[in-house]
Amino acid sequence: MTTAWAADCVRKIKASRIPRIPLIKEEDPTTLETGRVYWDMWPIQDRDGRVASIHGRELWMALSAPDRGDPSLRHFEAKIRLIEHRAGKWFDLGDVLPEFTVDYEREWAGSAVTDGEGVSLYFTAAGTNHRPRGYQQRLVEAHAIIGKDGLPNSWTEPRASISELAPEYMLADAHEGEAGKIKAFRDPAYFRDPADGQEYLIFTASLAGTRSDYNGAVGIARKTDDGWKLLPPLIHADGVNNELERAHVVYHKGCYYAFWVTQGSTFAPELSHAPNGLYGMVSDSLFGDYRPLNGSGLVLANPDEEPLQSYSWFVTRELLVSSFVDFRGLKGEPVPTNPDEANKLFGGVPAPLLKLTIDGDRCELAETVEA
Repeated sequence: MTTAWAADCVRKIKASRIPRIPLIKEEDPTTLETGRVYWDMWPIQDRDGRVASIHGRELWMALSAPDRGDPSLRHFEAKIRLIEHRAGKWFDLGDVLPEFTVDYEREWAGSAVTDGEGVSLYFTAAGTNHRPRGYQQRLVEAHAIIGKDGLPNSWTEPRASISELAPEYMLADAHEGEAGKIKAFRDPAYFRDPADGQEYLIFTASLAGTRSDYNGAVGIARKTDDGWKLLPPLIHADGVNNELERAHVVYHKGCYYAFWVTQGSTFAPELSHAPNGLYGMVSDSLFGDYRPLNGSGLVLANPDEEPLQSYSWFVTRELLVSSFVDFRGLKGEPVPTNPDEANKLFGGVPAPLLKLTIDGDRCELAETVEA
């Protein structure tokens, strides 16, 4: 059963009651590589969704690209980097995947899971290698062995996770596009249902068979003996929002929490009061019905002073929330169109980790884990 995230829910968002993330302080000098930018993070998780300890190491992945002096260019050179979280600092360990001969141009966001012996990476293959800067998207996967040093190695060549499209989903195969307006088939997030051990991929999708340009959805595929098979979306935002990005499910105290992130600019015009934020819904079973968290679906948003300070929130089983520093210092103004000016305000580093607290249909910020 597919649940609608309805416009009436979004209308319940009131500026005076929006849950705000604390203002991010000026970060310390980075321990990551200078000359690179980082965004869209996720940890290597165990099969229950917790941050894994691999031979005592806490390993994460993030999209990264060379700093070209224009933040918008990063999406067209993105590769997944392995980063280690150690003593409150982040350290770049290089590209996750070796150079393979592939038919896509770049790597976009996904998830990674370990069984203690190997690591499975699910990610988005973006563009095509014969025509640069396209917006085509596919779900792909690669698998590695964990070495004695705790690092994944001997990666298999990436291959498609989904081979057949279901009628409920739109293809994301357009070459041309514009940020916030493209259609989605991306961001695969692994989930194992503790009720029966079934394995799933949750992903960002676009609903087919609609007349609205605002047709974002939370897609799902189940693992079978014949591979991943698409099922009807868990949630759709038809007529409400175009992009339910970084969609994923967290199991907590007998309930299923579907989270996603979205930007204020991707809501339908009559709902443009809704902010960039982390949103979610909860259900007593994986396949719904889902109820909007906090009445509206909004869980966290940036502070009034810096409405674009962070983005791409991702929640783990421990209710730990990662994100990256986006644009700060705008003082209420839009992002500058001049690339040099925009680059001065772009963070491109991990944001302080957050922690949520959940009580049934209520989900709120508990604390900032790192100053």
